[in-house]
Amino acid sequence: MPDLLLELRSEEIPARMQRKAAGDLKKLVTDALVEAGLTYEGAREYWTPRRLTLDIRGLTVRSADQREEIKGPSTKAPEQAVQGFLRKAGLSSVGEAQVVSDPKKGDFYVAVVTKPGRAAEDIIADVMPGIVRSFPWPKSMRSGPASMPKGLSFAGIEGKGSESLRWVRPLQSIVCLFGPEHEETQVIPFEVDGIKASNVTYGHRFHAPDAITVRRFDDYVSSLEKAKVMLDADRRKDVILHDARDIAFASGLELVEDEGLLEEVSGLVEWPHVLMGTFEEDYLQIPAEIIRLTIKTNQKCFVTRPQGVTDGLSNRFILISNIEAKDGGKEIMHGNGKVVRARLSDAKHFWTRDQGNLPDLETLEASAAKFGLDLKKPLDQRMAKLDALNVTFHAKLGTQGERVSRIRELAKQIAPIVGADEKLVDRAVVLAKADLRTEAVGEFPELQGLMGRKYAVLQGEDASVAAAIEDHYKPQGPSDRVPEDKVAITVALADKLDTLVGFWAIDEKPTGSKDPYALRRAALGVVRIILERKVRLPLLSVFKDADLLSFFHERLKVYLRDMGARHDIIDAVLTPEADDLLLVARRAEALTAFITSEDGKNLLAGTKRATQLLAAEEKKGTVVADGVAEALLKLDAEKALYAAIKTATADAAAAVATEDFRSAMEALSKLRAPVDAFFEAVLVNDEDAAIRANRLALLKAIREATGTVADFSKISG
Repeated sequence: MPDLLLELRSEEIPARMQRKAAGDLKKLVTDALVEAGLTYEGAREYWTPRRLTLDIRGLTVRSADQREEIKGPSTKAPEQAVQGFLRKAGLSSVGEAQVVSDPKKGDFYVAVVTKPGRAAEDIIADVMPGIVRSFPWPKSMRSGPASMPKGLSFAGIEGKGSESLRWVRPLQSIVCLFGPEHEETQVIPFEVDGIKASNVTYGHRFHAPDAITVRRFDDYVSSLEKAKVMLDADRRKDVILHDARDIAFASGLELVEDEGLLEEVSGLVEWPHVLMGTFEEDYLQIPAEIIRLTIKTNQKCFVTRPQGVTDGLSNRFILISNIEAKDGGKEIMHGNGKVVRARLSDAKHFWTRDQGNLPDLETLEASAAKFGLDLKKPLDQRMAKLDALNVTFHAKLGTQGERVSRIRELAKQIAPIVGADEKLVDRAVVLAKADLRTEAVGEFPELQGLMGRKYAVLQGEDASVAAAIEDHYKPQGPSDRVPEDKVAITVALADKLDTLVGFWAIDEKPTGSKDPYALRRAALGVVRIILERKVRLPLLSVFKDADLLSFFHERLKVYLRDMGARHDIIDAVLTPEADDLLLVARRAEALTAFITSEDGKNLLAGTKRATQLLAAEEKKGTVVADGVAEALLKLDAEKALYAAIKTATADAAAAVATEDFRSAMEALSKLRAPVDAFFEAVLVNDEDAAIRANRLALLKAIREATGTVADFSKISG
């Protein structure tokens, strides 16, 4: 079966967009081919800074013929209806239709239309221009002759103005080859704004600028390799990482690894070459975090540290070049070193200036008194400055100082629940935002919290206060760590809850994919802290907004599903008013274990049968009594079930009261045999209306007994 090779080559694509763009290309192309009736054995995407590539193997040569039956009117229908049917089906006369008989509807016309399949080449040529034109780049631009205003032309290309192709960077060439593994491939002919698909690509911009003619994927990869282009991004990452480790080790150092930076630099080069630069040791007086961020942010370089050292850096850094320089990279290292020194000089300036620039003393003292600050301490000065200058948090939510006051009140409420020292919590809250007024954080926002911790340690704050200042922003994503110290847990919860409550109050909620204030991340952070640190925080004691509680429920569902919980089990234990998320998670865990057991499966089946019978009766308007009349229980099976329900309900309720959900499930499991026996021996719809009503009440008692733990009707299976 033939393969398809597609390459879209352009000017440099931003590194952060490459991986997703390659995945988008794979999805768009394969979806379009499958929708057109083709199948394939496998597909893989590749990317470099200058190209997106797709390799599709085992593509069918032709789509299958399609047979469609179009139902028409009755054979007795008026002529006008028959003619409309013929036009719709593309038939010239009613004689071309079939007559089908139906016992209820009688005879009617049916048109059988066969649409012949299409060659894969034609399908590819049809779908590709639209995919290229509508490619979902976050940002794009127009370029080339076709971007000229309408009415103008150049080199035979007509200007299309605003209708011209938009691409992330100017698109330069397209390769589109199709054919079997051992035969000659063919170019699939299509054109996008004057760019014609061909079998020609280009290698490294500097090392191999000449045209390369390719035939199929393996030939394409090897040709690019000879032209100094490493197509596989994961291989480029692996080469960079191992070469960086080796060059550091050779100098008695070790690489400070950074997965995000590694991903980025692998998207900046097509032929990675690892080098080492240096800067003066005097700059090591700057905090390591500032050095690392300066070099990473401005130069996309890695830092190193002495072997066996965890809290310091060396004055050597690792840079990744896109060329193999004739001088061994001396000029590249020298140039990067000059820029790094200049950046570190700026960073040192920010670090030393952070002690000054305070407002007038009277204003400062007023703010200090408001928060109980000691102006002899640098971090206290910064907090006083933050409040004195009325730094805005949000136009509708006031200043950072006002926000700190709100967080203090929330943290005071949460601290006893977490078991944190209230005085330390209050001190941590007051100082948590102080480093926002440092020039280091102004230059590198990523340092917020971390700089605050450093200053807290320098001025002798309690270790828990210092930890809370750094960790109250955490977790900032699903892979970020959760605070461990109780003071940090309290401040982190208060900070995130204040953000959510505030933005809900001003009706600035996430809509669709838009979430400019990262409120989903904040809510997921609260969920993770509560569940992973086992915090029993009733959310409705913090806010009374049912809509916000529902938002937390959605984040909880996402988290639990990611942890492997079934969606139906989550729905079974999550009621609209449930505000103790840890309790919900424990219920879900216990229910999961129970439902997968043999007793659980059988009880679920019996409970569902009872629930369905009840639902059918209630739908008819039958009012089912709340209590069971023991005098009306005639058969041994119903008497045994009623006795079992009373025992199981009491035992399950007692276990739930102590939050021992496993014991509650165990109590319910004893209903299995009586429920099975009841449905085998007892007819619910007895001729005696009173007995029938009493048996329905017994079914209701089953539903209520299991309902002490979960809503079994929502569990599939």
